[in-house]
Amino acid sequence: MTNQLRRAAYSVPANMVEGSSHDSKKDYLHFLYIARGSLSETQNFIHLAHRLGYIGDPSLLVDHARRSFACLHLLVVAVEKEAGPVA
Repeated sequence: MTNQLRRAAYSVPANMVEGSSHDSKKDYLHFLYIARGSLSETQNFIHLAHRLGYIGDPSLLVDHARRSFACLHLLVVAVEKEAGPVA
């Protein structure tokens, strides 16, 4: 589970950076959607690790993930306004 959590967490900024290197706003948006999915996966692993007793109080991790999700959501909304949503 540690490996899965790390991969999901590292995938968030990696997809954001990869998407920003594309010329098309729709391509960028596609990678932002992937990053958002990876962040949701990260949040799930944090909750699962806590429920299984692998970590103690997850409040700090959950707070960081929520703030990251809020920032990413605002970025997605801004790019959607420019490009339109990707189907």
